[in-house]
Amino acid sequence: MKNRFVSLVVLFAMIAAVMAVAGCGSDPITDISQLAGKEFAVPSGTAAEDLVLSKFPDAKFKYYDTALDASLAVRDGKADAAAYDQPILKNISAKYDELTVLPQMITVDNYGFAVGLDRPDLKAAIDQVVRELNDNGTYADMIKRWLPDKGNPAAMPVIELDGTNGVLKFGTAAATEPFSFLDEEKNVVGFDIELATHVAQKLGMGLDIVNMDFGQMIPALQDGQVDMIGACITITAERAELVLFSEPYYEGGIAALVKK
Repeated sequence: MKNRFVSLVVLFAMIAAVMAVAGCGSDPITDISQLAGKEFAVPSGTAAEDLVLSKFPDAKFKYYDTALDASLAVRDGKADAAAYDQPILKNISAKYDELTVLPQMITVDNYGFAVGLDRPDLKAAIDQVVRELNDNGTYADMIKRWLPDKGNPAAMPVIELDGTNGVLKFGTAAATEPFSFLDEEKNVVGFDIELATHVAQKLGMGLDIVNMDFGQMIPALQDGQVDMIGACITITAERAELVLFSEPYYEGGIAALVKK
């Protein structure tokens, strides 16, 4: 009888240990309101922390080199959620079945291309291209191509350019997948690259893609090194004093990625 009692105690202890490891005692996060007081994984050196604090002042943080590293920390149980730009997190969650992006946003922002303050003509051309892409269905195809529900983005389409009217220099930071990034052949591709190519085609120009650090883009535009810039750039009042923004072409912002 004593041996049977000991065996039952050992069995119950083993079951409790398995349940603890599996996280059976914790509820999954399915609504943004559940993030109050939680621990966020964020890429270091970004504004993600401040934006999270604007909604969740009691949030705690862990810092990682990239959005992917922050997302994998959530997968591995090292943080409750990752916070960063919504399309980038959606792109990551499409590759990892264990992860999902909550539909509610922490903050909402608009992304746009930027040109020099003295180039309203180029701004107008970008705005016209975005309207045309929306009207003819190309924009919807671009969203499916670069932000798939599952898997990697599709290949960059071939868009013919003749260069009759010169070359349009486009500054970007190829570290913002799916908007601007390097493919397996080290070519700069992405949603913003395709959009820039359509703008060049509309103007009868060639396209010269100039890859640089994100923080160099606005100074390069002001110095005339490039004609326009784009890489998941948030339109802000502060930046609008330095550059001329196109109309928004994507509504994004800071989102939360959690375990399913």
